Amino acid sequence: MLLRNTDPFRDFDRLTQQLLGTTNRPAVMPMDAWREGDRFVIEFDLPGVAKESIDLDVERNVLTVRAERVARNGDWETLASERPKGAFSRQLVLGDNLDFDRIEAGYADGVLRLVVPVAERAKPRKIQISSDSESESGSPAQITA
Repeated sequence: MLLRNTDPFRDFDRLTQQLLGTTNRPAVMPMDAWREGDRFVIEFDLPGVAKESIDLDVERNVLTVRAERVARNGDWETLASERPKGAFSRQLVLGDNLDFDRIEAGYADGVLRLVVPVAERAKPRKIQISSDSESESGSPAQITA
């Protein structure tokens, strides 16, 4: 399995929001993930977030994404405020078959894109089969007709 969402309270929070109209949890980061050959791609929607406020950490096989959308300051009256402000984070448990040392990250148009390659040790490979006589003598067995 590539990843597993580690937010066990998400469904409870949605139910609370629906029943009580509360928003006590930080903003969510919508995410898409897919495999392209020997790499996994993960994209997070972070519109209105400055690149400098995004922080990525990997500890063991847990990827943590933190970001902050800063509230505007000024002398005006707010008429509507539907976009969440403040700090928020998301954690993903990544499979052991990925190469965490070679993760690439890019941010453009409000989308954080991570590319995580499959580890060399996890890639399929051919195993050569030797005959009994090859393993004893160290050289391939010869076939005579």
